[in-house]
Amino acid sequence: MLEEIIDIKNLREMLDKTSDGYQKDIAYKIKENNKYKIVTHKEARDKVKYLSAKLLDMGLQNKKIAVMGDNSMNWEIAYLATCYSGAIIVPIDKTLPLNEIERIIKISNAALVFSFAKRYNDFKNLSSLEDNNLEYVFSLEEIDKLIQEGSKLYKKDSTKYNVLISPNQIASLLFTSGTTSKSKVVALSHENICTNLRDLSSRMHIETSDIFLSFLPVHHAFECTFGFLLPIYCGACITFADGIRHIIDNLREYHASVMACVPAMYENILKNIKRNLAKENLLDDYLQKLEMVHNASLNEKKAAFKEIHNMLGNNIKYLISGAAYLNENIEKEFREFGINLMQGYGLTETSPVISMCSNQNYHLGSVGRPLDEAEVKIDSPNADGVGELIVKGKSVMLGYYHEGKIDRSCFKNDYFYTGDLARIDKDGYIYICGRKKDTIVLKNGKNIYPEEIEYLINRVSGVKESLIYSLTEDKSDVRINAKIVFDRKVMMQNYHVQSDQDIYNILFNEIKKINKTIPEYKAIKGIVLTEEPLIRTSTNKLKRQENILAINAV
Repeated sequence: MLEEIIDIKNLREMLDKTSDGYQKDIAYKIKENNKYKIVTHKEARDKVKYLSAKLLDMGLQNKKIAVMGDNSMNWEIAYLATCYSGAIIVPIDKTLPLNEIERIIKISNAALVFSFAKRYNDFKNLSSLEDNNLEYVFSLEEIDKLIQEGSKLYKKDSTKYNVLISPNQIASLLFTSGTTSKSKVVALSHENICTNLRDLSSRMHIETSDIFLSFLPVHHAFECTFGFLLPIYCGACITFADGIRHIIDNLREYHASVMACVPAMYENILKNIKRNLAKENLLDDYLQKLEMVHNASLNEKKAAFKEIHNMLGNNIKYLISGAAYLNENIEKEFREFGINLMQGYGLTETSPVISMCSNQNYHLGSVGRPLDEAEVKIDSPNADGVGELIVKGKSVMLGYYHEGKIDRSCFKNDYFYTGDLARIDKDGYIYICGRKKDTIVLKNGKNIYPEEIEYLINRVSGVKESLIYSLTEDKSDVRINAKIVFDRKVMMQNYHVQSDQDIYNILFNEIKKINKTIPEYKAIKGIVLTEEPLIRTSTNKLKRQENILAINAV
């Protein structure tokens, strides 16, 4: 645990300054063939130093190095060694098609790629083309061999591989989600990332005994910070999830204490908890206990809901929600049975965290107060105090990377405009209302934030997910519609209906019930049903505009 916040200005300092304190503590616990491989922080840091020496020996200082693959220790060692050597890391989404990968390699001007086996040949083929500067392609499995070679170099003369890294030097180039032709390239400096790590460690009480379960793709800034860099900085342990269907099992198996995830996952975990309680005929007892322990302490709630904590490994300390809208009722229910479900908020452009709740300081529905180094304001607030959230501070990106240069035209008076609508209460807590571009504005000036209504629809039995969108019937009328992804099996089990028309009638009747609970101007006028999942990013974030375009194309 960090007894006091260690001042770091670059990621090389982060590893060096925390090295002595965590020598024997476990950095990674990795499952291999039903056995566990343990790697200490000293061993992990040695791997980073040796691989860095090899990269420097290859003349890669200040060049770009891409990494693509599943969450793994070798992926993370590649990331850290790149930054430790003064090179620039370019994390790539493993789900991207070949044409988008090729575009990233060209835009970033990457000289080396570490790839997982499935895409190794694609990169080898790219390296043979003349329209990019890709010189080296290694599989993630080959890192161990490179570490061995680097070990010999480092032990022969370690001083040869010392490099000076400026705080303002680019550490990472991140391609925002979406098709690469539309995505922006975010340039984060070493100081951007280190500022966020310092601020988070002061907001959270992370100890060397903590165990992080890494689930979200580590190329994404949210997981990269919370599930990877923060535990390395604080000397905690990292484990890797086996997949979306195994989250609860993995939390229990590893006795994980910290996990960062998206709201949809927490909704699924809550549904699974209730499903398991129902199987054990404990659901009525659960609902009664919720009423009884409402004003109890956190420890008293944990004792009352021991069976739930046992399901999750009985060691949960923090569950962190980010990257999308979390309805406060989900947050409230987790807290009611004694689990800290804490909202955070940020963007790739802000390294990524702007604000976060803590286990003691939170307001339900809020994404918390700004971190220490973040200064936030509401630009042009309306009568309800809602306007665009703007932010400045040391964790805000250098700018967008374009043709080898940093573009800061997106800043106004040093403030970055997030594109998110928000309000701030009298205690300084931020409430996100929705994306500015996604807000539906009615002719009377009323605003509709789709996430609020989607949450109500998603609570209906048989609904997997939903999308709120608007249709303009004429120049003066906006009609609110919903696309609903339904589960035919659940509809049969719960409503005893099977035909498409019967399913439509049942769900439209549920929509009418929702309409009675919301203001008339928000009422849903029509629905479209499908069994096809909505289009999402690799972190399960809804691609709202692409889904709407798909509806309009039908």
